[in-house]
Amino acid sequence: MSSEVARVYRDILKAVVKHVGKEDHKSHFTDFVKREFRNNSNSLHLARNYTYLLNSIHSHKDLLFSYNIAVDRTEEMKRVLGKSAASVGLRLPEVYQP
Repeated sequence: MSSEVARVYRDILKAVVKHVGKEDHKSHFTDFVKREFRNNSNSLHLARNYTYLLNSIHSHKDLLFSYNIAVDRTEEMKRVLGKSAASVGLRLPEVYQP
C-alpha cells in the first residue's frame, strides 16, 4: 500500500470514527469503509470525496448549531454538558449518554 493510499485510508477511517462513532451498533459504517476502500487504490478519489463529504456535513451541522437554526437542541445540550463535564474531569450520567 503506497503512502498516499494509506493516508487517504487513515483519513476516511478517522472521519467515520469522529463523526459516526465507534460503538457496536454503529460498526457497520466502519465495516463498509474497510471493505470498500482497503487495498483498493482505484477508489482513491472516491475515498477522498467521501471523507470531504463527512467532514463538510458535520461542519455545516456545527455551523447551524452555532446560529441556532432549526436544529434539535437536545443534542447540542448533551454536547455542551459533555464538554463541560470533561473539562473538569467528570463524566456525564448514563441518562445523558447517547
